[in-house]
Amino acid sequence: MRSTIRFRMTVLTLVLVVGSLAGLPPSHAQTQGSEKRQDSRDTKQTGREDARDEKAKCKAGDEKTRAECRQDKRDTKQDTRQDARDIKKQ
Repeated sequence: MRSTIRFRMTVLTLVLVVGSLAGLPPSHAQTQGSEKRQDSRDTKQTGREDARDEKAKCKAGDEKTRAECRQDKRDTKQDTRQDARDIKKQ
């Protein structure tokens, strides 16, 4: 009697484990996510470089103050961060 119950419990456990494994998402989804993260990192890095270049050009010219040049750099980086977020959410 006990061996029958034990056997049924073992079979039921195996069925549940196999059934839960069948419902897992495909493994390629992780690759797409890592590609999005890498694209996002690349976008942010490019934005940082662009912001540095923009600030250097701004400081070289005499049209704006240092504070305005810093603010331009911040704005450029913030726009780039938003672009990176949009890439990750696609």
